[in-house]
Amino acid sequence: MQPRAEMPANKVIPIAPVGETSQGEIVSMYEAHKKIYPRSISGVFARWRWGMVAFTQLVFYGLPWLEWGQRQALLFDLDARRFYIFGLVLYPQDFIYLTGLLIVSAMSLFLFTAVAGRLWCGFSCPQTVYTEIFMWIEHRIEGERSARIRLDKGPWTFEKLRKKSLKQLVWIAVALWTGFTFVGYFVPIRTLGGELLALHGGWQIFWVLFYGLATYGNAGYMREQVCLHMCPYARFQSAMFDRDTLIVTYDPERGEQRGPRKKGVDYKADGLGDCIDCGLCVQVCPTGIDIRDGLQYQCIGCGLCVDACNTVMDKMKYPRGLIRFSTQNAVARHWSPAQMMRRVARARVLIYGAVLVALAAAMGASLFLRTPFKVDVVRDRAALSRIVAGGRLENVYRLQIMNATESTQHYRISAEGLDGLEVASEPGVEIGATDARWVAVRLQIPYGSSPPGSHAVQFRIQSLDQGSEVREKSVFLVPR
Repeated sequence: MQPRAEMPANKVIPIAPVGETSQGEIVSMYEAHKKIYPRSISGVFARWRWGMVAFTQLVFYGLPWLEWGQRQALLFDLDARRFYIFGLVLYPQDFIYLTGLLIVSAMSLFLFTAVAGRLWCGFSCPQTVYTEIFMWIEHRIEGERSARIRLDKGPWTFEKLRKKSLKQLVWIAVALWTGFTFVGYFVPIRTLGGELLALHGGWQIFWVLFYGLATYGNAGYMREQVCLHMCPYARFQSAMFDRDTLIVTYDPERGEQRGPRKKGVDYKADGLGDCIDCGLCVQVCPTGIDIRDGLQYQCIGCGLCVDACNTVMDKMKYPRGLIRFSTQNAVARHWSPAQMMRRVARARVLIYGAVLVALAAAMGASLFLRTPFKVDVVRDRAALSRIVAGGRLENVYRLQIMNATESTQHYRISAEGLDGLEVASEPGVEIGATDARWVAVRLQIPYGSSPPGSHAVQFRIQSLDQGSEVREKSVFLVPR
């Protein structure tokens, strides 16, 4: 290695993260972000992607407007602490069901990833869906890939200003409508619309703008950067992959050596493979990678490169499948599709599937068998124990009864656990539809019938309309 030259006294030394080559040249360790201009492509996977875009957005934008009886069909009313899911009414005490739903979703993700890679990322993830919508708007206004590149590199003209402004207006409209719809799952959407038109409801306006800005920034500008640098799934997916996981693969044995050639010539005589090195698979990729370099964490499994390559293979009269959904074992061992699919039912997939079915069945059974009302018992600390008229010893409790049905219900309150224990207050109570009410309950026993101390008792609350009942434990205090 040659001795390093002395640094001039007035030389500015960069303090950003840098590296040094063997020749002593200072190079930056950071690369400026390059905008990706995905090219439009048609094919099987492109149609599937747009089908999923249409389905997910029809569900997302449409559900808040559906009615169930006299209310919104799907509403997570945080102010009232009621969660309405069609005919189901849940309370914060039903948080266990949210936990179960998250666990089922996680196991589903593990199962689908082990079988077929990042299908969620490529076809259903909100980031993917809204990025696709925003890029479609950009394509319709600014033109195809080459036209967008020329527009961005060209000087500012009236035509460029017109197209850029129109794109921004449409993006903002879609983003605001998305934010409005999302908040409409937590505030009745018709009420929310009226408040926004009247410029009432400061917090509602804030959250609509917040989620609208998030949609605008993530789908309009950050795009693939969210998948590459913000989403943790891209980093730990390798733990769920194995050599029998279906992924987008390039067949190097068939494709190499790459190189251009004329249609109809004997390219194999020149030592060339089926890949004509057109670069179309790179141009259509939403994350800008070259799948021919092998499996990469940036690949979201959308399959657009498969559509692009198959289009080229058809034009060249070559067999399809140079780039395809396959497994590493299938490519290396030249398996047929039937042999490849037989490896789907391997141990980890069966375990994931069994756990998922068991969890889903348990959660479904729990929802089906759940009691349509809930009870919380709280001792009245202002009057723990006292002697009342008639020589009886009394404890006072407060019961919160929550009616989880959409009709008025009547309940009867009783108690057991001590000799002579009876309810001295009114035993019957009426609770309105999806309402909750605190009820004061007085329990009495004959004085001296039980020794001093704390005695276990049990409240029994019966629904007279539905025949169900709930039992809640408490204690009865007998003073010394």
